[in-house]
Amino acid sequence: MNDTARYVKIVEWSEEDGCYVGSVPGLIYGGCHGDDEKEVFDHLCQIVEEAIEIFRQDGKPLPPPTCGHDLANRLAAIASETR
Repeated sequence: MNDTARYVKIVEWSEEDGCYVGSVPGLIYGGCHGDDEKEVFDHLCQIVEEAIEIFRQDGKPLPPPTCGHDLANRLAAIASETR
């Protein structure tokens, strides 16, 4: 598994923004957005690669991985609690 695969990437529709919004909790603040879900995901993957490269260039350790922690189901449970 490469380092980029160790981080959960989320792309979701935002009613507020009227577009898809991509984020990578635990690795970067912010993310990207756009009208095409696949393009947003592809751009998000590129951002993750760049963020990891910056960590390496700065000699900083990568944040703990977020994959394998059942993050999607935990987020879904939290979302259903707030409804």
